Amino acid sequence: MSKLEIKNLTFSYDNKINVIDDISFKVEKGQFVSIIGHNGSGKSTLAKLIVGLLDKNNGQIFFDNEEITKKNMVRLQSKTALVFQNPDNQFIGATVEDDIAFGLENINFPHEKMQEEIERFAKEVGMFEYLNKEPSNLSGGQKQRVAIAGALILHPEILILDEATSMLDPKGKATVRRVIDRLHQEKKDLTIIAITHDIDEAMLSDEVLVLSRGKLIKKGSPKIVLRDEETLRSLRLDMPFVYRLEKGLKSLGIKAKAETVDQLVEDIWASK
Repeated sequence: MSKLEIKNLTFSYDNKINVIDDISFKVEKGQFVSIIGHNGSGKSTLAKLIVGLLDKNNGQIFFDNEEITKKNMVRLQSKTALVFQNPDNQFIGATVEDDIAFGLENINFPHEKMQEEIERFAKEVGMFEYLNKEPSNLSGGQKQRVAIAGALILHPEILILDEATSMLDPKGKATVRRVIDRLHQEKKDLTIIAITHDIDEAMLSDEVLVLSRGKLIKKGSPKIVLRDEETLRSLRLDMPFVYRLEKGLKSLGIKAKAETVDQLVEDIWASK
């Protein structure tokens, strides 16, 4: 059974140009799906449609085979959590602890149990030692990890990351990627959808969807989609470093086909 299914989804802001144009796809429970595309391809609009921040023009959205309607929208969409790209715009509390607690306070979570939950999810994203820190004392990557903790503490079934690493420096990107990868490996019931320009992040996913001008033009495993140099070039994206290195080695007559640099090194030694 699919956790999320999109059927013939269409949306336009002005009833003229479809920003989302007849898109259909499924996401299985526990799957990690990346959605990539050029600026203006409709990626972030799609995320907002899924969580109900925008109303679709046509099409259907299903959670656990139940179609979202006006009657059940609040109940079904409470199963999702969305983390945006700008960490500064998401920090609400005066401290890390206050910020992680914000969602629980909104649902009247019992105060006597709140501290235990806050500490648990702060540990999950590696921010336990920063609970009393103010946001001004945190890096962008640390703020984004706090935002992820604040989303996870509500126990969503679907976590949507909308360009969650796009405004971070390389170190921040790497730390957030590690958190996302660990969540995917350890939380088998959590479905993750990453809207991203970060090819290294997309490599961690189970499936990659490619959007262009509102249309779904390609989907498949990262090892297939992210080796499609022509498609990536049309999106102004590079192949992952390991695949570019693999291509260079092949041009030198070295047989190589690997998913990591370490595997490529083994291929090089094996060719000698």
